[in-house]
Amino acid sequence: MDILEVLANMSTWSIVLFLVGFALVIFEMFNPGFGVPGGLGIVCLIGGILVTAKTVEQGLLMGLAILVILAVVLTIVLYSASKGRLSRSLILKESTSRESGFTGTEDMEYLLGKEGVAATPLRPAGCADLDGVRLDVVTRGEFIEKGERVRVIEVEGNRIVVIPASSGESDSAGRKR
Repeated sequence: MDILEVLANMSTWSIVLFLVGFALVIFEMFNPGFGVPGGLGIVCLIGGILVTAKTVEQGLLMGLAILVILAVVLTIVLYSASKGRLSRSLILKESTSRESGFTGTEDMEYLLGKEGVAATPLRPAGCADLDGVRLDVVTRGEFIEKGERVRVIEVEGNRIVVIPASSGESDSAGRKR
């Protein structure tokens, strides 16, 4: 069996099936999604093998050749995605910093030093009413009864730390109330 014999057996339909199959599989490599183009491409490639191969041996050799070609194309796609032209369109270059106006969570720094009322028992977590807004808060380990006045001493992201308002401690900004 010779490669020229296999090429001589190729009809127009088998060439079309191979070209469409390769195009769909490569499209799926560059645009991963639900796998419909890749699945259809594999079906076309298998159909091309069935139409072209006259023996099982020819079919296996064609399948192996297709796998090698797809492995080479996948290697090129992965290299391009990590270091080549494709990476420039896939990788975000701008940063999202606080200076450029981006915050990942709501900025709660304005609550530092504010007083409110424990809406639930804080043991050490619970809810407090601060300026008419019910928020999840934590203490530093102490138990605070429901209805007791609390003061915000620390804000870290969406973690709000409170102490009893009657204590003489200052908040993280050094303010006493």
